[in-house]
Amino acid sequence: MTENTQKIALITGASRGLGAALAEALAASGWHILAVARTTGALEELDDRIRAAGGSATLAPMDVTVPEAMVQLAASVQQRWGGLDLWAHSAIHAAPLTPAPHIDAKDWAKSVEINLNATRGLIGLIEPLLLARQGTALFFDDALGGQKFFGSYGATKAAQIALARSWQAETASIGPRVVIAQPAPMPTATRARFHPGEDRAALTPCRDEALRILAAL
Repeated sequence: MTENTQKIALITGASRGLGAALAEALAASGWHILAVARTTGALEELDDRIRAAGGSATLAPMDVTVPEAMVQLAASVQQRWGGLDLWAHSAIHAAPLTPAPHIDAKDWAKSVEINLNATRGLIGLIEPLLLARQGTALFFDDALGGQKFFGSYGATKAAQIALARSWQAETASIGPRVVIAQPAPMPTATRARFHPGEDRAALTPCRDEALRILAAL
């Protein structure tokens, strides 16, 4: 299979959790994975697992909040593959739980920058790449918006999904396809931050949820 015929998946937030599980599941099905995350060590561990299972990946240790880096990423994808078959956006900032009047300004700004501003920038850069290969954009909803103490995370995550839904409505007849999945509770680092002490054995493994979401596509 050549680079021109192999399916290409860009996963932002690929180093752990659902993003990593999606990367491994897709790679096992013959996709080439472009894995983006800030944590180089975790990306290398992901690459080791993918290659041990016979898959292939390209690592991009980049910060999605740096516009110049994302422009470079999009240009590299266009030059090497000509487009994308899938973009799965699992990068997220989970700010600490706090009452709304006590939200820290730095936590709020970081939540807006990662969860909303970076998503807006990526949509503009990635849409042409998805159109080139009739690709799909995949987002992940979370029902925590409006719940007590989830002000920073809930508000910015809800805004991210509202943006994705607008894009979905705008492109329904012309593409690219935009899908918004609702993952089951999983034993991720993000959930552990929100629910310390929770019985993680009762949660859905990330691998199982990744396979379910991909099957639904």
